[in-house]
Amino acid sequence: MIQVTRLNGLTFHLDAEKVESVEATPDTVITLVGGKTVMVRESVDEVVRRIIRYRRRIHAPRACPRSRKSPVPP
Repeated sequence: MIQVTRLNGLTFHLDAEKVESVEATPDTVITLVGGKTVMVRESVDEVVRRIIRYRRRIHAPRACPRSRKSPVPP
């Protein structure tokens, strides 16, 4: 989820996995997979940055400490 701000100043969280497109018209319009649109105060670049940051955090490989009995050498 990413936090964005509606034009009326209220913030809310949006499922970044459901974002289909982000465009400037001149307000920033986010179109979701189901066709719903949301207008936000953030710029297109800022929304894209937040989506990228979210996806990197969610899809990043997790560091797993190796077990002492691991058959794979370091």
